[in-house]
Amino acid sequence: MTDLPAAFETIAKSRRSVRAFKPDPIPQELLEHIFRIAGTAPSNCNAQPWITHVVSGDRLRQIEEKLIAAVRAGDADPDAGHREDPYVGIYKERRIGAAVALFEATGVGRHDKEAREESFLRNYRFFDAPHAAWFFMPPAFGLHGAADIGMYAQTLMLALAANGMGSCAQGALGHYSNVVKRELGVDEGLACTFGLSFGYPDEDHPSTKAITDRAPLGDLVHFHG
Repeated sequence: MTDLPAAFETIAKSRRSVRAFKPDPIPQELLEHIFRIAGTAPSNCNAQPWITHVVSGDRLRQIEEKLIAAVRAGDADPDAGHREDPYVGIYKERRIGAAVALFEATGVGRHDKEAREESFLRNYRFFDAPHAAWFFMPPAFGLHGAADIGMYAQTLMLALAANGMGSCAQGALGHYSNVVKRELGVDEGLACTFGLSFGYPDEDHPSTKAITDRAPLGDLVHFHG
């Protein structure tokens, strides 16, 4: 009989931010199965406010070209991002630690501006993934809706991991959701929280050596009673 706690722990720990993918596409039937699993995620009042657009193949490469052009032109979505920088104090330290781990693994020098820019642009090349998804919601749902989409996306990422696939959740893809809306005909009134690149991981890529740590449990969880 399957040891469910051990199986879940294995799946949860195997999920990581993959930044290099093989070109092999996920079969459509399996894609639909995984997104059905994601749809079992909880949401406030069962509203299920997520509106997901999944892009694959040549269409994804076309959007990639548009995104790269928008990034270079500074054509960001004015409604995306934070009004204030949330990365201060310990949060800034963790962010820097993640960047350092990736740069060291991929050989990007601290003062190599060209290599750092190319590393940044890989976000908009979806790390060569064959698929990407954007998560939209009606903006009236606000913080509650964003929490719902977070639970939905995590369920999706765990379902991908359970099926031998990898993913990378990317706030960067939400910063240019105006481009995606234009290209896919998405309702302009919808808010984009973030995007997700996914597919079969390329385990031979240097980025796989970028290991981020996790804060001690006591720093994040406070038990009472």
